[in-house]
Amino acid sequence: MKTFYKIAGAAVVIAMSTVVSCKKFIKEELVTTLTLDYYKTDQGLEDLVKSAYAPLRWKFENEQSYAMWNFGTDEFRLGDQFNNEHWNKYNGLLNPNGSDGFVNGLWSTNYGGINRCNMGIELIGAFADPNSRLLGTPAQRNQRIAELRALRAFYYFQMVQQFGGIPLVNQSSDTLRTDFPRASVAEIYNQIIGDLRSVAPVLSYAIPSERGRISKSVAYHFLAKAYLTRASAVTEQRGQKSSDLDSAIVFGDSVIKSGVHNLEANYANLFSASYANHTPPKPGFDGATPLGDASKIASNNNSTEIIFAAQVSNSLALAGSGNRVHLYFGTQYDAGIPIPGMIRDAFNGRPFRRLRPTDYAMDIFDRANDSRFFKSFQTAYYRNAPTSHSNSSAIPVFTAANAPSPDLVGKKVVGIGDTAGLFIVNKPEQALLPADIAKFRAKVYARYRKASPTAAITSDFSDNKYLTLIKFLDGVRLTADLQEERGIRNGTLARVAETYLIVGEAYGRKGDYAKALEYVNIVRKRAAYKTGEVKNPHNWLFYGGSESDLSSTEPAMVATAALFTTNASSELYPPTVTSTEARFIHFILNERTRELCGELYRWEDLVRTESLYDRTKLYNADATNLAPTHKLRPIPLPQIIALKHNGQPLSNQEMAAYQNPGYQ
Repeated sequence: MKTFYKIAGAAVVIAMSTVVSCKKFIKEELVTTLTLDYYKTDQGLEDLVKSAYAPLRWKFENEQSYAMWNFGTDEFRLGDQFNNEHWNKYNGLLNPNGSDGFVNGLWSTNYGGINRCNMGIELIGAFADPNSRLLGTPAQRNQRIAELRALRAFYYFQMVQQFGGIPLVNQSSDTLRTDFPRASVAEIYNQIIGDLRSVAPVLSYAIPSERGRISKSVAYHFLAKAYLTRASAVTEQRGQKSSDLDSAIVFGDSVIKSGVHNLEANYANLFSASYANHTPPKPGFDGATPLGDASKIASNNNSTEIIFAAQVSNSLALAGSGNRVHLYFGTQYDAGIPIPGMIRDAFNGRPFRRLRPTDYAMDIFDRANDSRFFKSFQTAYYRNAPTSHSNSSAIPVFTAANAPSPDLVGKKVVGIGDTAGLFIVNKPEQALLPADIAKFRAKVYARYRKASPTAAITSDFSDNKYLTLIKFLDGVRLTADLQEERGIRNGTLARVAETYLIVGEAYGRKGDYAKALEYVNIVRKRAAYKTGEVKNPHNWLFYGGSESDLSSTEPAMVATAALFTTNASSELYPPTVTSTEARFIHFILNERTRELCGELYRWEDLVRTESLYDRTKLYNADATNLAPTHKLRPIPLPQIIALKHNGQPLSNQEMAAYQNPGYQ
């Protein structure tokens, strides 16, 4: 039996996996007893192609999700139950040894995927059985090869953004290889772009019948993003070319104009499985925790706005590690310092309390007009604990002096289904006084409060009590156990709202700001409250609106060039950003936060635009040890140790030269 190769000593031997299809193809079983001959059959090759998709899930399976893509940026700080704080603080634990295993896991997983792609491309290219039902025609074979080339490009793109120059491996191997020189960043981008462009004659824009497979829309979205990333370089050498911005526009625009992927009419539809968008528990609720609705998750997963997603199943037999990202953004509402009347339920989830939004992430929104803020962050918790539960004991009861009606005397002022906890996102000049807070029956957490009119401003927001990002909340678990960590939401990797922002940024980088705003404003108009839509109560309580106002906020959401041709206060530009060209890039970064906050893009966005150091230093007080060298991750030490050159282990000097600068 032949076993498939390790790359540079990676901790995974690439063994192919079988995947069962039921409109998704996500099952992965190790089949290390199979020989290479199996992968020369049509069914074996189909299984090989399906297995090449499996590494897509790694990003969503554990704490590497937030650590490598959200920590250490301007959007999120540490909660009070943090793990992996070195990714946010950039302290000495962020090193090549990688005791948390994340850098080695990223390296191993992506090269595992690359090897599966390489093997599939080679074996399918050599397959010649005209009687095969699965791969008997050139069209069938070319379809699978195109999928694999696009997947290979995705894995390389993920790697080059994290590590810079990496080994370029485009042939499979059935023996152990240990000689892997690093290619330049420019060479990696040439490989990515070449692979993605090659799919044009083969793939269709249409969503595949097996949801989750590569389409032309997927390939061209990432092709546009790769061109934009290469073109974003200012001081770095990524092999950028003068035509890159035009290419980003052409390929991104083709995805938009295909009409296959369209913006949801309501931004909340993308995340509507969360508790914040459900009817709260009703009076008479018996105290059992509410159950999630898998159909709502399915609706989210099947949105045509989503171009590409790692597929997750609600079947124990198919789910593997599941999607765990829902665990990491929640505030503590259920224990320790609970919101009165709240017990853990599936909607609000298990609050691991890893990330809390920065002031920047809250203040960059026009909270009166941009519906995305209150559709991204949870501000209300509804009582779900019965009166007999200890978490309800702190709720006061109505007295004869304050009861709205005599029959309520002696009953809890917050009933089942009422608002138990309310996070108020006010402004410093609106700091609440004790008398203001006393008007609310719910427990109030005010962003700004004062003990008296002349007292200093303080805040109830802390590393334990903060706004929960609801985008990943998942009211369904693989089992009924509320300790269950495996959710069933797919892991979104691309949606068409980002495609609009890619094209808009490319036009802006070319100096065509009018055209750039056309694309950006399509996304911003979707974000506006629609005529007849009820606005969040903050609008009439704190932002100057009226409770009866059902008017559209679209006029206020239409961006003009004044937002970046002047130092607009709404955009919170760093003080070093003074030119129109620079302000436009930071305006786009702000817009990406407003649209994509927390969606596991941010670290790469800041690295791509060479703004990681300045923006993170300015907006993230936890990033105390951030240095310019942190724009790259350390090459995992296990990979370097396993390398050989001319059959000999690398010397200390050669290992140091292989490592990214600033890491030892």
